[in-house]
Amino acid sequence: MKKENDVTFEEIFKQNERRIYYQMQRLGIHDPSKEFYTEGLYAMWMAYKKYEPDKGLLATYFNYAIRNRLIDLLRKKSRTLQAEEKSREHTKTQLQDGNYIRNGHTSYPLPNIPDILLDDPIQWRKLKSHLTENQWKWIYFHILGDMPVKDIAIQENTTVEAVTS
Repeated sequence: MKKENDVTFEEIFKQNERRIYYQMQRLGIHDPSKEFYTEGLYAMWMAYKKYEPDKGLLATYFNYAIRNRLIDLLRKKSRTLQAEEKSREHTKTQLQDGNYIRNGHTSYPLPNIPDILLDDPIQWRKLKSHLTENQWKWIYFHILGDMPVKDIAIQENTTVEAVTS
């Protein structure tokens, strides 16, 4: 592509390539994948295409375009990292929440059994089928039998911590 003074972009690029590295250094960007360099090169190309000589120096316009494009990419990456971190935290919370049945590395949510009636044996059998033996003991002795945790531990010949966990 030729401009009015017959200087090609390749020639302009050779003269101004260091501007990209300068702006990256100024912004503290470490770029092993050359993603930011590519973005700076694209910004230089767009500035070259849109440049109007009567509005100022090309070098100033390059600096402005490259810097702003790199800042935009930094912000975009920052938002992406924040979203990923939020997703990881959500997943971590779900795995550590007490309302899951864990089996090795997988966890399954406890079944939602609405409106359990305390005197309905069919409901209790349904619930029992979804629980481990120890979980059922906890419900049977502590919730239904109103037995203190310490007494359950003595009865089951274990520690209070084991009962509560």
